[in-house]
Amino acid sequence: MNMSDTAAPIAMAAPQARRSRQARIVWGSRVVTVGGDAPVRVQSMTNTDTVDAIGTAIQVKELAQAGSEFVRITVNTPEAAAAVPYIREQLDRMGQDVPLVGDFHYNGHRLLTEFPDCAQALSKYRINPGNVGKGDKRDRQFGQMIEAAMRWDKAVRIGVNWGSLDQELLAQLMDANGRRSAPWDARQVMYEALITSAIESARRAEAMGLSGDQIILSCKVSGVQDLIAVYRELARRCDYALHLGLTEAGMGTKGIVASTTALSILLQEGIGDTIRVSLTPQPGEARTQEVVVASEILQSLGMRAFVPSVTACPGCGRTTSTTFQELAKQIDDYLRAQMPVWRKQYPGVERLKVAVMGCIVNGPGESKHADIGISLPGTGEAPAAPVFIDGEKAMTLRGEHIAQEFQTIVENYIARRFGDAREVVL
Repeated sequence: MNMSDTAAPIAMAAPQARRSRQARIVWGSRVVTVGGDAPVRVQSMTNTDTVDAIGTAIQVKELAQAGSEFVRITVNTPEAAAAVPYIREQLDRMGQDVPLVGDFHYNGHRLLTEFPDCAQALSKYRINPGNVGKGDKRDRQFGQMIEAAMRWDKAVRIGVNWGSLDQELLAQLMDANGRRSAPWDARQVMYEALITSAIESARRAEAMGLSGDQIILSCKVSGVQDLIAVYRELARRCDYALHLGLTEAGMGTKGIVASTTALSILLQEGIGDTIRVSLTPQPGEARTQEVVVASEILQSLGMRAFVPSVTACPGCGRTTSTTFQELAKQIDDYLRAQMPVWRKQYPGVERLKVAVMGCIVNGPGESKHADIGISLPGTGEAPAAPVFIDGEKAMTLRGEHIAQEFQTIVENYIARRFGDAREVVL
């Protein structure tokens, strides 16, 4: 079949350009930008008791080393607020300059006022308009938090959540909807309440004097289609930087699939400037799993690169040996474990592509497409594993130590390509 001379080349899909204004997160002499032409940032949250300053600092460090660029901590009591400066101090001692975000509900106005060291140590405040007070207290207490942000030059995320929506606003919108000639259904009114709460709160903060480049908005829900609908409309109505996340996403594959589906669709449309994957950890599972998933979403979309990617086949009747599965996991775990050091030692290593394949069908081809790859012998194939480097066959490994030898080859390749480290001898 001949290709027509007039046929247009197929363009690779790419995320749409984002249209949000740029926000800035300031702490000390450091500044991180969010939105505009800045990369989409990964955020996470601790599940430690913030009063335990050492335990919280350790978990923040673990999340930061996994790739989280902002870490949110709960600030819910005077004791927690008093611990925040010590958490910041401990992180600085550990060489971790990750920004801390304070999560406030109900009493944030009081904690930020009574504990100025806490207000100063945080880089950003998360304010929930549904939980700042009721009646005439709401505007006053919201104002106190905005005043603290202006006093200490801090950014604010105005985070609306459908589980804690401003009930007075929702009631007003329901009443107005009842007077429509063609009333909306209850879910549409709830969407409107989420968006209205976020935008009106942001405009109130700006009217008080907070700069628009210090405001980030979020409207979190737990349904995939709900999240997509709300954020499309939120992005249409405002140009504030937006934080994405499927709240209470769930545990295991359910939470991973739901978050990936919702966030990927919105990010592909150019919506979203920071993201969090709110997974419920499985018993014994590391908190860092949510960071890994968020990073993989951005890396899979081609929007960021965090760790070298490992391509591996799923296995079939040709690959009854588990050797390639074990090697793929070993290499993937090794690369991730090295990244906290390699990010500084080997700039650009996060874009490395490694292939670990299980038989001759796609093994050599995939290995040639990777920077470095190995094609292990499948069922009935000769006990030999060709290694491909930069698209060319470089050597063939044989024997009982293929896994260890290939890891050493990967180490040497990284040292030659990304740095000046001495090669490891096989």
